[in-house]
Amino acid sequence: MQSNNLNEVVILGVTRSGQVFRPSDWAERLAGVISSIRPAPANPGDHFSYSPWCVPNSFNGQKCVVVHTDIREANVMAWDFLMGFAKDNDLQIIDSQE
Repeated sequence: MQSNNLNEVVILGVTRSGQVFRPSDWAERLAGVISSIRPAPANPGDHFSYSPWCVPNSFNGQKCVVVHTDIREANVMAWDFLMGFAKDNDLQIIDSQE
């Protein structure tokens, strides 16, 4: 993952105890749930792509989801869902501002 954006958090697919999170497609599933939440109205065919605010990626060889913090202002319930998912599954969160 290469990003210089200070407005992103990364939900890493590794628990705080160091175990790899399963299932292996968790990042794609999570980003798929958020795919309809976008900064602009959806265009035809957008349902086949991820939201630019929540994208699966990898970080140091581990699956992750990169979440842009603008989603918090646009849809606080989506932000709470994403952060709750990470907390409930004990996943590491990397804040780009830290």
